[in-house]
Amino acid sequence: MSGWKILLQKGKPRVTLLVRQEDSIITKEHGLSKVSDMIVDFHTHIFPPEVISDRAEFANRDPAFEHIYGSPSARMVDAEGLVEAMDEEGVDKAVVFGFPWADAGVCKMANAYLLEAKARYPERIVPFYTPSLAGGKQTVRRAARSLDEGMQGIGEVAFYTSGMGRRQWSKLLDLAEVAIEAGVPLLLHANESVGHNYPGKTDMRLRDLWRFIEQTEGLTLVLAHWGGGLFFYELMKSVAKRVTSLYYDTAASPFLYSSKVYRIAADILGPERILFGSDFPLIRPSRYRREMEEGGLSEELQRRIMGENACKLLQL
Repeated sequence: MSGWKILLQKGKPRVTLLVRQEDSIITKEHGLSKVSDMIVDFHTHIFPPEVISDRAEFANRDPAFEHIYGSPSARMVDAEGLVEAMDEEGVDKAVVFGFPWADAGVCKMANAYLLEAKARYPERIVPFYTPSLAGGKQTVRRAARSLDEGMQGIGEVAFYTSGMGRRQWSKLLDLAEVAIEAGVPLLLHANESVGHNYPGKTDMRLRDLWRFIEQTEGLTLVLAHWGGGLFFYELMKSVAKRVTSLYYDTAASPFLYSSKVYRIAADILGPERILFGSDFPLIRPSRYRREMEEGGLSEELQRRIMGENACKLLQL
């Protein structure tokens, strides 16, 4: 597998990127900056050092976390590790998420860490509040309060163990209302309903996603992972006319689609509503650039996807 081996440094709690598994890497010196003056990775995850060092303990306490990150080989990184990789890859800014912890205390700690990361790297980190969906109305109150404290969006909202069913529906709509009122984006995990299984893939139906879109007029919504393929349905006239504030990120695309997806998506959506997201530390950014080139995207399209669209959306 291409990418980096994520290794724990002896005597230090944080994970750093130490071993390169490919010969070539795209940095500002090696050409990434010629596509865009600002590269924005719209989908990354970081964890507090104590979560990384005590992975097994946190996995025992949270089934969803155990499902995705329980294996020691699952890649995790803290804020310093992310910024180091951004420097290596020529990424200027990163939207960062935590994890939708079931435990309210852990969720509060993890979101506080995102704000700490922003304070340490104010020009690099764009934190989104990552809500716990296990709680009640306090989840919504915490989300609203977090935006006042410096969070710049809500996400990644994810249903890793329950699916997008009725029990979660009211919470999701309430979070959307908070995002609409604050004028910030909400990023929602989405995955395809066919194909191979993998950690993080949940029972999700496109009709549920579409119902959510219909009920949240005025929401700036970003669907992760190409929206589970929802963008294909924008060929339908009735769908296309309702989705002017709907965006799609490219997170995990190399594991899910061929490089043709970039050209096809750009043809269907136009260039303005595709956001480069790497899902780092799962995949490094330079792999996406290579796939965009293989897919035949022009320099102009790459420039928009790799940063310009995100800058406009986030008003950077």
